[in-house]
Amino acid sequence: MEITRHFTATVYVVNDGATALHEHEHVGKTIPPTGHVDRDELPHEAGLREVREETGLDPTLLDDTRSVDTPGGRVLPQPRHQMLYDINVHDGTVGHQHIDHVYYATVPDRDLCPGPGEVGADAWRWYRIPELRTSELPANVVRFGVEAIRTATDSAERE
Repeated sequence: MEITRHFTATVYVVNDGATALHEHEHVGKTIPPTGHVDRDELPHEAGLREVREETGLDPTLLDDTRSVDTPGGRVLPQPRHQMLYDINVHDGTVGHQHIDHVYYATVPDRDLCPGPGEVGADAWRWYRIPELRTSELPANVVRFGVEAIRTATDSAERE
């Protein structure tokens, strides 16, 4: 059986030592802003777009990608992680996968204003590291959420 694969982008947004997550009705899990990479869109652009659409917040990627001096090319922001997730599995056979580009970003405030058709602001919750660690959230959400908060904190201390 052929496996269908789609590129996706996920962004853990951080403000004041916490990351924003919401219960995704279709997926049935609590997750950060995420979505498919559209045609002719770069993964980091998709992630930033998803944050704006789903939360109304203005994200700034935490990007420590080294520049490369090369004619005719440019360096793209590197995701913190690239993950392969099985989405549809039937009788042990995988039919659909997501190749997820996971980024971390900061946002200047917590004034959530989701776009039309998105879950409401009340569906979102800000999680600090202790809350993540004691939650029953998926292990990857906890790990990446903690990393995002630590990365944002370290970045702010360097400035």
